[in-house]
Amino acid sequence: MANELILVVDDEPSIVQLARLYLERDGFRILAVPDGPSALDAVHSHKPALVVLDVMLPGFDGLEVCRRMRSVGNDTPIIMLTARDEDVDKIIGLELGADDYLSKPFNPRELLARVKAILRRSGTGRKTVGKLLHRGDLTIDPGSREVSLCDQRLHLRAQEFDLLLTLAGQPGRVFTREQLLEMAWGFEFYGQTRTVDVHIAHLRKKLEGASVRIETVTGVGYKFVL
Repeated sequence: MANELILVVDDEPSIVQLARLYLERDGFRILAVPDGPSALDAVHSHKPALVVLDVMLPGFDGLEVCRRMRSVGNDTPIIMLTARDEDVDKIIGLELGADDYLSKPFNPRELLARVKAILRRSGTGRKTVGKLLHRGDLTIDPGSREVSLCDQRLHLRAQEFDLLLTLAGQPGRVFTREQLLEMAWGFEFYGQTRTVDVHIAHLRKKLEGASVRIETVTGVGYKFVL
């Protein structure tokens, strides 16, 4: 699910900043636009994995954005945001094809949880399955869960593979141990960060001689370097 593009459509800078802070911290990429027409252009041009869409927008509102997306067969997941506590906007949004909704002000952790849940359900968070990753002389096949170094297959344990795939998916990005536990293991496992260190050590041994490496970022975590 990491590195998926989330389109945030809202004309309130504070809302955009809050959503960006929490979503980017969890590994998502964020594109923000302030109005209805820009939202449709961004959906067409950038093909986001999910849209966080405010109801009240300049140009035309979020309900119209949702309606137009669905009318042309675009099934990109949509989370509607509404500043009103009235049920009508929520009902209309869901009827038009929105996948979920949140009322403002919202808890950013709840937004993050909703985004991740919808991507899991829709399967967009797994769309890299079957596509090869080429990193230097390393090839990673998410579909078969195989890794080759200079055309020689490496034998990795399940968690070693998931950890490598997470790191190699975003070369240069620094991951904390907590992030790696959640993203590679699939759940929060705080208090057991030593587990990451052990798996990193195993991976480093198996990657000896490769043109890529896993670097320690002192006091923070690890990153994959080409």
